[in-house]
Amino acid sequence: MGRAGNGSSFILMISLLALVAAVAGAGRHLAAADIDASRVGICASAVAIHGYKCQEFDVKTDDGYILNLQRIPQGVAADNSTNRPPVLLQHGVLVDGVTWLLNSPKESLALILADSGFDVWIANVRGTRFSRRHVSLDPNKPEFWNWTWDDLVVHDLPAVIGFVHQQTGQKIHYVGHSMGTLIALATFSEGKQIDKVKSAALLSPIAYLSHMNTALGVVAAKAFVGEITSIFGLAEFNPKGEAVAGLMKFFCAQPGVDCYDLLTAVTGKNCCLNASTVQLFLKNEPQSTSTKNLVHLAQTVRDGVLRKYDYGNPNYNVAHYGESKPPVYNLSNIPHDLPLFLSYGGQDALSDIRDVQTLLDALRSHDVAKLHVQYVKEYGHADFIMGVTAKDVVYNQVVSFFKNYN
Repeated sequence: MGRAGNGSSFILMISLLALVAAVAGAGRHLAAADIDASRVGICASAVAIHGYKCQEFDVKTDDGYILNLQRIPQGVAADNSTNRPPVLLQHGVLVDGVTWLLNSPKESLALILADSGFDVWIANVRGTRFSRRHVSLDPNKPEFWNWTWDDLVVHDLPAVIGFVHQQTGQKIHYVGHSMGTLIALATFSEGKQIDKVKSAALLSPIAYLSHMNTALGVVAAKAFVGEITSIFGLAEFNPKGEAVAGLMKFFCAQPGVDCYDLLTAVTGKNCCLNASTVQLFLKNEPQSTSTKNLVHLAQTVRDGVLRKYDYGNPNYNVAHYGESKPPVYNLSNIPHDLPLFLSYGGQDALSDIRDVQTLLDALRSHDVAKLHVQYVKEYGHADFIMGVTAKDVVYNQVVSFFKNYN
């Protein structure tokens, strides 16, 4: 399969994930005690109900976006300790911060960290339901959606990290999943935020996507599809909107694609998901992102190189970057003494083990004592944030890693 096909399949795969999540979730009902996060916010719906203190903050980026941020300052038990080490959790594409809180308190990473003595902060990137605000731009207008993950590197991550650093007076530990790892790696490769970050744990690390493969992706790649903007003409990619429904129904109807086995079709096999957790995930997700962001991710798949956004015209690239091709994020430039913990799965069809190896090759000059790598043979992409065994398999390792660098 050529890389151009892979780029198209990646976009369509994510589209299908979003659409099917919305459709599959629509007919399911949770217990009456479940609280609607979209109505009351993440603190009230997923943290305070378990007895934890929780605070909501708004953080303004230097380009005017207003981002929602949650803080869980301590565990559920009485604790008078001060200067608890801060940890920032950064979600992936088409989801938001609630994904760290979908299991029970003893199984959700955010609450496990709080109970382990950390001051936990949860980020929500621009465009997600609680971060659809700007000082002047209207989210119903295209200008609001003129961004890619480059802008998360340049604007969102510095704003949130800077805010947490200012509030706590300490360097932070960082946890990313999927796209949350991508923007961290890109940031660190340019030497940014290093003065405010103590260590980073990267779950299902995404940097290279050349070997991404899923049932949906393979089928989608058989069709000729250009950049997604030429199909939809939309600035906001709203998975729950009507614009993508017809195309998605077509692909779901293809032989070999079971859209009702959503997570397997999209992420590969997941070994350890609880049915009620999946239902809660489907109730809360997916979230909107910019169409331009999905195009940029597709470029990453197609080109096999981690570059800034390609405007598709050498003259446009020169205007933005001063050169005809977008600059490359050179991951070998990540400071060699920055403590990193990478955990990846053998069943992950998005963060494929061959692409993770390419990432590890880029980190081959890293200080051996500061690079910790965990391979979980049975884990798929979603197991790292929703797996019922993740506490014993992954999260305890993350806690130990952070405590080692306090």
